[in-house]
Amino acid sequence: MTPPPPAESVAAMIRPTPVMNDSKVNRDLLRVMEGASIGWIVLLHIAVFFMLAAGATWVYQVYKGLGIGGYAHPVFWGAYIVTFVFWVGIAHAGTLISAILFLFRAKWRNAINRSAEAMTVFAVLTAAQFLGIHVGRMWKSYFILPYPNQRALWVNFKSPLLWDTFAITTYATISILFLFVGLIPDFAIARDRATGWRKGLYTVLALGWQGKSRQWKSHNRTVLHLSGLATPLVLSVHSVVSWDFAMSIVPGWHATVFAPYFVAGAIFSGFAMVLTMMIPVRRIFGLEEYITDYHFENMSRFILLTSIIVSYAYAAEYFVAWYSGVEAEQSSFWLRAFGPYWISTWVMIICNGVVPQILWFKWARTHIPTLFVVSVLINIGMWFERYVIIISGLSREYDPAVWGVYTPSWAELIIVAGSFGFFCQFFLLALKVIPMIAIAEVKELEIHAKAHGEGGH
Repeated sequence: MTPPPPAESVAAMIRPTPVMNDSKVNRDLLRVMEGASIGWIVLLHIAVFFMLAAGATWVYQVYKGLGIGGYAHPVFWGAYIVTFVFWVGIAHAGTLISAILFLFRAKWRNAINRSAEAMTVFAVLTAAQFLGIHVGRMWKSYFILPYPNQRALWVNFKSPLLWDTFAITTYATISILFLFVGLIPDFAIARDRATGWRKGLYTVLALGWQGKSRQWKSHNRTVLHLSGLATPLVLSVHSVVSWDFAMSIVPGWHATVFAPYFVAGAIFSGFAMVLTMMIPVRRIFGLEEYITDYHFENMSRFILLTSIIVSYAYAAEYFVAWYSGVEAEQSSFWLRAFGPYWISTWVMIICNGVVPQILWFKWARTHIPTLFVVSVLINIGMWFERYVIIISGLSREYDPAVWGVYTPSWAELIIVAGSFGFFCQFFLLALKVIPMIAIAEVKELEIHAKAHGEGGH
Protein backbone atom coordinates (compact mmCIF):
# COMPACT_ATOMS: atom_id res chain seq x y z
CA MET A 1 0.00 0.00 0.00
CA THR A 2 1.31 3.41 -0.99
CA PRO A 3 1.94 5.60 2.04
CA PRO A 4 0.14 8.99 2.08
CA PRO A 5 2.24 12.00 1.09
CA PRO A 6 3.82 13.98 3.87
CA ALA A 7 1.70 16.75 5.35
CA GLU A 8 4.15 19.42 4.22
CA SER A 9 3.90 18.34 0.55
CA VAL A 10 0.08 18.53 0.61
CA ALA A 11 0.24 21.97 2.14
CA ALA A 12 2.65 23.09 -0.52
CA MET A 13 0.26 21.87 -3.25
CA ILE A 14 -2.71 23.89 -2.02
CA ARG A 15 -0.73 26.98 -1.00
CA PRO A 16 -1.14 29.80 -3.56
CA THR A 17 1.97 30.60 -5.57
CA PRO A 18 3.64 33.63 -4.03
CA VAL A 19 3.64 36.71 -6.24
CA MET A 20 7.17 37.52 -7.32
CA ASN A 21 8.23 40.92 -6.09
CA ASP A 22 9.64 41.98 -9.39
CA SER A 23 11.81 45.01 -9.91
CA LYS A 24 10.56 48.10 -11.72
CA VAL A 25 13.17 47.69 -14.45
CA ASN A 26 11.97 44.18 -15.19
CA ARG A 27 8.34 45.23 -15.26
CA ASP A 28 8.92 48.28 -17.47
CA LEU A 29 11.17 46.64 -20.05
CA LEU A 30 9.34 43.30 -20.25
CA ARG A 31 6.02 45.10 -20.66
CA VAL A 32 7.07 46.08 -24.20
CA MET A 33 6.96 42.38 -25.15
CA GLU A 34 3.44 41.84 -23.81
CA GLY A 35 0.31 41.89 -25.96
CA ALA A 36 -0.15 43.57 -29.32
CA SER A 37 -1.62 47.06 -29.54
CA ILE A 38 -3.69 48.19 -32.52
CA GLY A 39 -0.91 50.57 -33.58
CA TRP A 40 1.64 47.73 -33.61
CA ILE A 41 -0.71 45.51 -35.63
CA VAL A 42 -1.39 48.26 -38.18
CA LEU A 43 2.33 48.98 -38.62
CA LEU A 44 3.08 45.27 -39.01
CA HIS A 45 0.39 44.92 -41.68
CA ILE A 46 1.77 47.92 -43.59
CA ALA A 47 5.28 46.47 -43.46
CA VAL A 48 4.06 43.03 -44.59
CA PHE A 49 2.03 44.63 -47.41
CA PHE A 50 5.10 46.37 -48.84
CA MET A 51 7.12 43.18 -48.46
CA LEU A 52 4.50 41.08 -50.28
CA ALA A 53 4.16 43.69 -53.03
CA ALA A 54 7.92 43.55 -53.51
CA GLY A 55 7.85 39.75 -53.50
CA ALA A 56 5.17 39.66 -56.20
CA THR A 57 7.14 42.17 -58.27
CA TRP A 58 10.28 40.12 -57.90
CA VAL A 59 8.45 36.98 -59.08
CA TYR A 60 7.25 38.94 -62.12
CA GLN A 61 10.82 40.12 -62.71
CA VAL A 62 12.10 36.55 -62.58
CA TYR A 63 9.46 35.60 -65.19
CA LYS A 64 10.03 38.57 -67.49
CA GLY A 65 13.72 39.20 -66.84
CA LEU A 66 15.74 42.20 -65.66
CA GLY A 67 14.43 44.13 -68.66
CA ILE A 68 11.55 45.43 -66.55
CA GLY A 69 14.13 47.39 -64.55
CA GLY A 70 15.40 50.78 -65.63
CA TYR A 71 18.72 49.41 -66.87
CA ALA A 72 20.00 51.13 -69.99
CA HIS A 73 23.47 51.17 -71.46
CA PRO A 74 25.89 51.97 -69.84
CA VAL A 75 24.20 51.71 -66.41
CA PHE A 76 23.74 48.09 -65.29
CA TRP A 77 24.17 48.69 -61.56
CA GLY A 78 20.93 50.42 -60.62
CA ALA A 79 18.60 50.81 -57.66
CA TYR A 80 19.27 47.25 -56.44
CA ILE A 81 22.99 47.81 -55.88
CA VAL A 82 22.27 51.29 -54.48
CA THR A 83 19.89 49.79 -51.93
CA PHE A 84 22.26 46.89 -51.21
CA VAL A 85 25.05 49.33 -50.27
CA PHE A 86 22.59 51.42 -48.24
CA TRP A 87 21.51 48.44 -46.11
CA VAL A 88 25.08 47.20 -45.75
CA GLY A 89 25.97 50.62 -44.37
CA ILE A 90 23.11 50.48 -41.87
CA ALA A 91 24.14 46.95 -40.93
CA HIS A 92 27.74 47.82 -40.29
CA ALA A 93 26.83 50.64 -37.98
CA GLY A 94 24.94 48.63 -35.36
CA THR A 95 27.59 46.21 -34.18
CA LEU A 96 30.29 48.84 -34.59
CA ILE A 97 28.40 51.31 -32.39
CA SER A 98 27.75 48.69 -29.73
CA ALA A 99 31.25 47.16 -29.80
CA ILE A 100 33.16 50.44 -29.77
CA LEU A 101 31.03 51.91 -26.99
CA PHE A 102 31.55 48.71 -24.96
CA LEU A 103 35.33 48.83 -25.43
CA PHE A 104 35.36 52.47 -24.32
CA ARG A 105 33.11 51.60 -21.35
CA ALA A 106 30.50 54.16 -22.40
CA LYS A 107 27.71 53.48 -19.90
CA TRP A 108 25.06 55.26 -21.97
CA ARG A 109 25.27 52.49 -24.56
CA ASN A 110 22.74 50.38 -22.61
CA ALA A 111 19.86 52.42 -24.05
CA ILE A 112 20.75 51.81 -27.70
CA ASN A 113 23.10 48.83 -27.97
CA ARG A 114 20.39 46.14 -28.19
CA SER A 115 18.35 47.96 -30.84
CA ALA A 116 21.53 48.75 -32.80
CA GLU A 117 22.64 45.09 -32.70
CA ALA A 118 19.19 43.83 -33.73
CA MET A 119 19.07 46.44 -36.47
CA THR A 120 22.39 45.11 -37.76
CA VAL A 121 21.09 41.56 -38.13
CA PHE A 122 17.87 42.68 -39.86
CA ALA A 123 19.75 45.03 -42.20
CA VAL A 124 22.20 42.26 -43.15
CA LEU A 125 19.29 39.97 -44.00
CA THR A 126 17.71 42.75 -46.05
CA ALA A 127 20.94 43.53 -47.90
CA ALA A 128 21.52 39.86 -48.69
CA GLN A 129 18.27 39.76 -50.68
CA PHE A 130 19.66 42.22 -53.20
CA LEU A 131 22.58 40.05 -54.24
CA GLY A 132 20.12 37.57 -55.72
CA ILE A 133 17.67 40.20 -56.93
CA HIS A 134 20.43 42.05 -58.78
CA VAL A 135 21.76 38.90 -60.42
CA GLY A 136 18.31 38.27 -61.87
CA ARG A 137 18.53 34.52 -62.35
CA MET A 138 18.10 33.45 -58.73
CA TRP A 139 18.54 29.78 -59.57
CA LYS A 140 22.14 30.57 -60.51
CA SER A 141 22.93 32.62 -57.40
CA TYR A 142 24.46 29.64 -55.60
CA PHE A 143 27.41 30.02 -57.92
CA ILE A 144 28.67 33.09 -56.05
CA LEU A 145 29.42 30.79 -53.09
CA PRO A 146 33.05 29.60 -53.04
CA TYR A 147 32.81 25.83 -53.46
CA PRO A 148 34.66 23.40 -55.72
CA ASN A 149 32.83 21.13 -58.15
CA GLN A 150 33.59 18.16 -60.33
CA ARG A 151 34.83 20.34 -63.17
CA ALA A 152 37.22 22.25 -60.92
CA LEU A 153 35.47 25.49 -61.71
CA TRP A 154 35.75 28.13 -59.03
CA VAL A 155 33.90 31.37 -58.66
CA ASN A 156 35.42 34.57 -60.02
CA PHE A 157 37.39 36.01 -57.12
CA LYS A 158 37.80 39.26 -59.08
CA SER A 159 34.04 39.85 -59.03
CA PRO A 160 32.76 42.45 -56.54
CA LEU A 161 29.64 40.31 -56.07
CA LEU A 162 31.83 37.58 -54.59
CA TRP A 163 33.48 40.12 -52.28
CA ASP A 164 30.01 41.15 -51.15
CA THR A 165 29.13 37.51 -50.46
CA PHE A 166 32.15 37.14 -48.20
CA ALA A 167 31.38 40.47 -46.52
CA ILE A 168 27.74 39.59 -45.88
CA THR A 169 28.31 36.06 -44.57
CA THR A 170 31.22 37.07 -42.33
CA TYR A 171 29.43 40.03 -40.91
CA ALA A 172 26.12 38.23 -40.46
CA THR A 173 27.86 35.48 -38.46
CA ILE A 174 29.61 37.81 -36.01
CA SER A 175 26.56 40.09 -35.67
CA ILE A 176 24.14 37.26 -34.85
CA LEU A 177 26.63 35.85 -32.33
CA PHE A 178 27.20 39.26 -30.75
CA LEU A 179 23.46 39.89 -30.41
CA PHE A 180 22.72 36.44 -29.01
CA VAL A 181 25.48 36.44 -26.39
CA GLY A 182 24.33 39.82 -25.09
CA LEU A 183 20.76 38.54 -24.86
CA ILE A 184 21.42 35.45 -22.73
CA PRO A 185 20.98 37.12 -19.27
CA ASP A 186 17.85 38.89 -20.50
CA PHE A 187 16.44 35.63 -21.89
CA ALA A 188 16.86 34.16 -18.40
CA ILE A 189 14.99 37.10 -16.86
CA ALA A 190 12.17 36.63 -19.36
CA ARG A 191 12.18 32.85 -18.81
CA ASP A 192 11.62 33.23 -15.06
CA ARG A 193 8.53 35.37 -15.68
CA ALA A 194 7.06 33.86 -18.83
CA THR A 195 4.36 31.24 -19.24
CA GLY A 196 3.24 28.98 -22.08
CA TRP A 197 5.26 28.78 -25.28
CA ARG A 198 7.35 31.77 -24.32
CA LYS A 199 8.70 29.96 -21.26
CA GLY A 200 9.82 27.03 -23.40
CA LEU A 201 11.42 29.35 -25.95
CA TYR A 202 13.31 31.43 -23.40
CA THR A 203 14.36 28.32 -21.47
CA VAL A 204 16.11 27.05 -24.58
CA LEU A 205 17.60 30.42 -25.50
CA ALA A 206 18.84 31.17 -21.97
CA LEU A 207 21.17 28.13 -22.14
CA GLY A 208 20.69 27.33 -18.46
CA TRP A 209 21.69 30.79 -17.25
CA GLN A 210 21.38 31.14 -13.46
CA GLY A 211 23.29 34.37 -12.94
CA LYS A 212 26.15 32.72 -11.06
CA SER A 213 29.39 34.61 -10.70
CA ARG A 214 31.19 32.09 -12.90
CA GLN A 215 28.61 32.60 -15.65
CA TRP A 216 28.86 36.38 -15.42
CA LYS A 217 32.63 36.17 -15.63
CA SER A 218 32.45 34.02 -18.78
CA HIS A 219 29.75 36.24 -20.29
CA ASN A 220 31.67 39.48 -19.76
CA ARG A 221 34.83 37.93 -21.15
CA THR A 222 32.97 36.68 -24.24
CA VAL A 223 31.36 40.06 -24.91
CA LEU A 224 34.76 41.73 -24.51
CA HIS A 225 36.41 39.33 -26.96
CA LEU A 226 33.57 39.65 -29.47
CA SER A 227 33.74 43.44 -29.22
CA GLY A 228 37.48 43.34 -29.84
CA LEU A 229 36.91 41.02 -32.83
CA ALA A 230 33.91 42.88 -34.27
CA THR A 231 35.45 46.34 -34.32
CA PRO A 232 38.32 45.70 -36.78
CA LEU A 233 36.11 43.25 -38.68
CA VAL A 234 33.50 45.95 -39.32
CA LEU A 235 36.16 48.40 -40.44
CA SER A 236 37.69 45.87 -42.81
CA VAL A 237 34.42 44.51 -44.19
CA HIS A 238 32.96 47.91 -44.98
CA SER A 239 36.29 48.91 -46.52
CA VAL A 240 35.94 45.86 -48.79
CA VAL A 241 32.46 47.05 -49.81
CA SER A 242 33.94 50.46 -50.69
CA TRP A 243 36.60 48.73 -52.81
CA ASP A 244 33.78 47.35 -54.97
CA PHE A 245 34.01 50.83 -56.45
CA ALA A 246 37.46 52.18 -55.59
CA MET A 247 39.29 49.30 -57.29
CA SER A 248 37.79 50.24 -60.65
CA ILE A 249 38.92 53.06 -62.94
CA VAL A 250 35.45 54.59 -63.29
CA PRO A 251 35.59 58.39 -62.88
CA GLY A 252 34.29 59.34 -59.45
CA TRP A 253 35.02 55.89 -57.98
CA HIS A 254 38.80 55.55 -58.22
CA ALA A 255 39.65 57.27 -54.91
CA THR A 256 41.66 56.24 -51.87
CA VAL A 257 39.29 58.13 -49.57
CA PHE A 258 36.50 55.61 -50.17
CA ALA A 259 37.27 53.25 -47.27
CA PRO A 260 37.22 55.82 -44.41
CA TYR A 261 34.47 57.69 -46.25
CA PHE A 262 32.23 54.58 -46.28
CA VAL A 263 32.99 53.67 -42.66
CA ALA A 264 32.16 57.17 -41.42
CA GLY A 265 29.01 57.12 -43.54
CA ALA A 266 28.00 53.79 -42.00
CA ILE A 267 28.31 55.10 -38.44
CA PHE A 268 26.49 58.28 -39.50
CA SER A 269 23.56 56.44 -41.06
CA GLY A 270 23.52 53.82 -38.27
CA PHE A 271 23.01 56.38 -35.50
CA ALA A 272 20.34 58.07 -37.64
CA MET A 273 18.50 54.77 -38.17
CA VAL A 274 18.66 53.98 -34.42
CA LEU A 275 17.03 57.36 -33.72
CA THR A 276 14.40 56.80 -36.43
CA MET A 277 13.41 53.45 -34.96
CA MET A 278 13.78 54.13 -31.23
CA ILE A 279 12.09 57.54 -30.96
CA PRO A 280 8.63 56.10 -31.81
CA VAL A 281 9.31 53.00 -29.65
CA ARG A 282 10.23 55.23 -26.69
CA ARG A 283 7.05 57.26 -27.08
CA ILE A 284 4.66 54.36 -27.72
CA PHE A 285 5.91 52.11 -24.91
CA GLY A 286 6.62 54.83 -22.36
CA LEU A 287 10.38 54.27 -22.10
CA GLU A 288 11.24 57.91 -21.40
CA GLU A 289 12.86 56.91 -18.11
CA TYR A 290 15.33 54.60 -19.88
CA ILE A 291 16.05 56.49 -23.11
CA THR A 292 16.67 60.00 -21.85
CA ASP A 293 17.83 63.34 -23.19
CA TYR A 294 21.34 62.31 -22.12
CA HIS A 295 21.29 59.41 -24.59
CA PHE A 296 19.87 61.54 -27.39
CA GLU A 297 22.47 64.23 -26.80
CA ASN A 298 25.33 61.74 -27.01
CA MET A 299 23.95 60.17 -30.20
CA SER A 300 23.50 63.65 -31.67
CA ARG A 301 27.13 64.46 -31.02
CA PHE A 302 28.21 61.31 -32.86
CA ILE A 303 25.92 62.23 -35.77
CA LEU A 304 27.39 65.72 -35.89
CA LEU A 305 30.97 64.41 -35.82
CA THR A 306 30.40 61.84 -38.57
CA SER A 307 28.45 64.39 -40.64
CA ILE A 308 31.52 66.62 -40.61
CA ILE A 309 33.73 63.69 -41.69
CA VAL A 310 31.34 62.77 -44.50
CA SER A 311 31.12 66.42 -45.61
CA TYR A 312 34.90 66.61 -45.62
CA ALA A 313 34.98 63.52 -47.86
CA TYR A 314 32.53 65.19 -50.28
CA ALA A 315 34.74 68.30 -50.40
CA ALA A 316 37.92 66.21 -50.77
CA GLU A 317 36.46 64.38 -53.76
CA TYR A 318 35.70 67.63 -55.54
CA PHE A 319 39.08 69.13 -54.65
CA VAL A 320 41.02 66.08 -55.86
CA ALA A 321 39.00 65.99 -59.10
CA TRP A 322 39.87 69.64 -59.75
CA TYR A 323 43.49 69.39 -58.56
CA SER A 324 44.22 66.21 -60.53
CA GLY A 325 43.67 67.95 -63.86
CA VAL A 326 42.09 64.73 -65.22
CA GLU A 327 39.31 65.83 -67.54
CA ALA A 328 37.16 62.73 -67.02
CA GLU A 329 37.23 63.23 -63.23
CA GLN A 330 36.47 66.92 -63.51
CA SER A 331 33.58 66.28 -65.92
CA SER A 332 32.17 63.56 -63.69
CA PHE A 333 32.03 65.77 -60.61
CA TRP A 334 30.79 68.81 -62.54
CA LEU A 335 27.95 66.73 -63.94
CA ARG A 336 27.13 65.39 -60.48
CA ALA A 337 26.34 68.89 -59.28
CA PHE A 338 24.95 70.41 -62.49
CA GLY A 339 24.14 67.46 -64.78
CA PRO A 340 21.10 65.20 -65.05
CA TYR A 341 21.51 63.95 -61.46
CA TRP A 342 21.82 67.36 -59.81
CA ILE A 343 18.69 66.87 -57.69
CA SER A 344 20.07 63.66 -56.17
CA THR A 345 23.44 65.32 -55.51
CA TRP A 346 21.99 68.34 -53.78
CA VAL A 347 19.59 66.22 -51.73
CA MET A 348 22.65 64.25 -50.59
CA ILE A 349 24.66 67.37 -49.70
CA ILE A 350 21.81 69.14 -47.92
CA CYS A 351 20.58 66.11 -45.95
CA ASN A 352 24.02 64.80 -44.95
CA GLY A 353 26.10 67.97 -44.77
CA VAL A 354 23.80 70.90 -44.01
CA VAL A 355 20.84 69.59 -41.98
CA PRO A 356 22.92 67.87 -39.23
CA GLN A 357 24.65 71.20 -38.47
CA ILE A 358 21.57 72.15 -36.47
CA LEU A 359 22.89 69.72 -33.85
CA TRP A 360 25.49 72.30 -32.84
CA PHE A 361 22.66 73.75 -30.74
CA LYS A 362 21.92 72.00 -27.45
CA TRP A 363 18.16 72.53 -27.76
CA ALA A 364 18.15 70.63 -31.06
CA ARG A 365 20.07 67.70 -29.55
CA THR A 366 17.34 67.16 -26.96
CA HIS A 367 14.25 68.22 -28.90
CA ILE A 368 12.73 64.91 -29.96
CA PRO A 369 10.62 66.05 -32.97
CA THR A 370 13.64 67.87 -34.41
CA LEU A 371 15.86 64.83 -33.88
CA PHE A 372 13.33 62.55 -35.57
CA VAL A 373 13.08 64.81 -38.64
CA VAL A 374 16.88 65.12 -38.83
CA SER A 375 17.34 61.34 -38.58
CA VAL A 376 14.80 60.66 -41.36
CA LEU A 377 16.44 63.26 -43.62
CA ILE A 378 19.85 61.68 -42.99
CA ASN A 379 18.50 58.26 -44.01
CA ILE A 380 17.12 59.78 -47.21
CA GLY A 381 20.39 61.59 -47.83
CA MET A 382 22.45 58.43 -47.33
CA TRP A 383 20.35 56.49 -49.87
CA PHE A 384 20.90 59.30 -52.37
CA GLU A 385 24.63 59.31 -51.56
CA ARG A 386 24.86 55.72 -52.81
CA TYR A 387 22.67 56.62 -55.78
CA VAL A 388 24.91 59.53 -56.77
CA ILE A 389 28.13 57.53 -56.41
CA ILE A 390 26.92 54.53 -58.44
CA ILE A 391 24.67 56.04 -61.08
CA SER A 392 26.57 59.22 -61.89
CA GLY A 393 29.85 57.28 -62.11
CA LEU A 394 28.53 54.64 -64.51
CA SER A 395 26.50 56.98 -66.71
CA ARG A 396 29.40 59.36 -67.41
CA GLU A 397 32.59 57.43 -68.11
CA TYR A 398 35.38 58.31 -70.54
CA ASP A 399 33.64 58.24 -73.94
CA PRO A 400 30.77 60.75 -74.29
CA ALA A 401 29.42 58.66 -77.18
CA VAL A 402 28.28 56.00 -74.70
CA TRP A 403 26.92 58.25 -71.99
CA GLY A 404 23.40 57.45 -70.85
CA VAL A 405 20.75 58.42 -68.34
CA TYR A 406 19.31 55.98 -65.81
CA THR A 407 15.86 56.28 -64.25
CA PRO A 408 14.60 53.64 -61.81
CA SER A 409 11.56 51.73 -63.09
CA TRP A 410 8.35 51.09 -61.17
CA ALA A 411 9.48 47.52 -60.48
CA GLU A 412 12.74 48.66 -58.91
CA LEU A 413 10.99 51.26 -56.76
CA ILE A 414 8.47 48.71 -55.44
CA ILE A 415 11.24 46.27 -54.55
CA VAL A 416 13.23 49.04 -52.85
CA ALA A 417 10.13 50.03 -50.84
CA GLY A 418 9.59 46.37 -50.02
CA SER A 419 13.06 46.16 -48.52
CA PHE A 420 12.04 48.76 -45.94
CA GLY A 421 8.90 46.71 -45.24
CA PHE A 422 11.08 43.59 -44.85
CA PHE A 423 13.36 45.39 -42.36
CA CYS A 424 10.50 46.99 -40.37
CA GLN A 425 8.63 43.69 -40.17
CA PHE A 426 11.58 42.03 -38.40
CA PHE A 427 12.03 45.00 -36.09
CA LEU A 428 8.34 45.02 -35.09
CA LEU A 429 8.34 41.26 -34.45
CA ALA A 430 11.56 41.56 -32.44
CA LEU A 431 9.91 44.12 -30.16
CA LYS A 432 7.59 41.32 -29.00
CA VAL A 433 10.22 38.60 -28.63
CA ILE A 434 13.42 40.19 -27.29
CA PRO A 435 13.98 43.04 -24.81
CA MET A 436 14.98 46.03 -26.94
CA ILE A 437 16.81 47.59 -24.00
CA ALA A 438 19.43 45.48 -22.24
CA ILE A 439 17.73 44.72 -18.89
CA ALA A 440 20.77 43.24 -17.19
CA GLU A 441 22.93 46.22 -18.14
CA VAL A 442 20.32 48.74 -16.96
CA LYS A 443 20.07 46.93 -13.62
CA GLU A 444 23.85 46.83 -13.32
CA LEU A 445 23.98 50.61 -13.76
CA GLU A 446 21.16 51.03 -11.25
CA ILE A 447 23.01 48.98 -8.64
CA HIS A 448 26.18 50.95 -9.34
CA ALA A 449 24.29 54.23 -8.99
CA LYS A 450 22.80 53.18 -5.65
CA ALA A 451 26.17 52.02 -4.36
CA HIS A 452 27.73 55.38 -5.20
CA GLY A 453 24.79 57.55 -4.21
CA GLU A 454 24.01 58.54 -7.81
CA GLY A 455 20.54 58.93 -9.26
CA GLY A 456 18.95 57.69 -12.47
CA HIS A 457 20.31 55.27 -15.06
